[in-house]
Amino acid sequence: MGRGRDARPAQNGQQGQGQQAPYGQQGPYGQQPPPPHGQWQAPPNYGGAPQAPPHGRHGEPEYFGDGGYEPAQASYAPYGGDNNPGSTRQFSIGEGPDAYGQQPDQYGGGDGAYADGGTYRAGQSAAPPAGPRLHWKQLLSGIVLRPDATFWQMRDHTVWGPALVVTFIYGLLAVFGFDKAREDVLNATLSNSIPWVLITAVMFIIGSMILGAVTHTMARQLGGDGAWQPTIGLSMLVMNISDAPRLLFAMFLGGDSTLVQVLGWLTWLACGYLLTSMVSKSHDLPWPKALGASAIQLVALLGLLKLGTL
Repeated sequence: MGRGRDARPAQNGQQGQGQQAPYGQQGPYGQQPPPPHGQWQAPPNYGGAPQAPPHGRHGEPEYFGDGGYEPAQASYAPYGGDNNPGSTRQFSIGEGPDAYGQQPDQYGGGDGAYADGGTYRAGQSAAPPAGPRLHWKQLLSGIVLRPDATFWQMRDHTVWGPALVVTFIYGLLAVFGFDKAREDVLNATLSNSIPWVLITAVMFIIGSMILGAVTHTMARQLGGDGAWQPTIGLSMLVMNISDAPRLLFAMFLGGDSTLVQVLGWLTWLACGYLLTSMVSKSHDLPWPKALGASAIQLVALLGLLKLGTL
């Protein structure tokens, strides 16, 4: 069976015809004599490195050791790595470089061709990781001055605080951006105008959250993988910040002003760009799909806010 040992003392003489040649010398007809019992003989090696005996004790196969069955191991020869050229490394089953679920880095991305070390991302092959949370001042200025980097960094962070505050302030001032609504508020008593303005601000918050939820749902339907809280919060900020220049001039010049009308179209286009960029970064979607996910919110903004003054 491969593990027997000859316990009898060696005899000085050999019985029978022929005497066995000493180990390591050639036998008759140029053949290598068999090794003694319990010893391991390396196979012929033509110019390669010397081979070590198996891991079993006393030359035994590794599956006959004292610890029972040992998992089979496979050898790979990775050249150019930590080992010397021509040497081999041993891997257990499932641990080799070509094992299932372990893909080598083929595109120079460090951890593989995927963004997070094996997880598929919808539109990007190597999306950068989200950065630390920005302060609200850096967040608001970043949406205007460096939107792409800001959306990359904040795609996994909730922004409920800045989003709710900015939307509430926008809702308080939005009443004065419409000619008819501004006249009604200014001509009404203070006890009537304050509840009206507050209710309008609350309705703007609810409406902005609904539009952001629609945008998030559309992005997920198109293959996006972003979270709903960052998407809704950032969409609220984008919607309100982009319309701030138009609202500022509409409060004093009215909706019939040519400047307000031009600003209305320009800020709507800016909102479309920012919203599409945000969805693209947050959900890892290409621009056409991100624009399609943002279309409903853009059309709603055009009908509810822009056309009312244009």
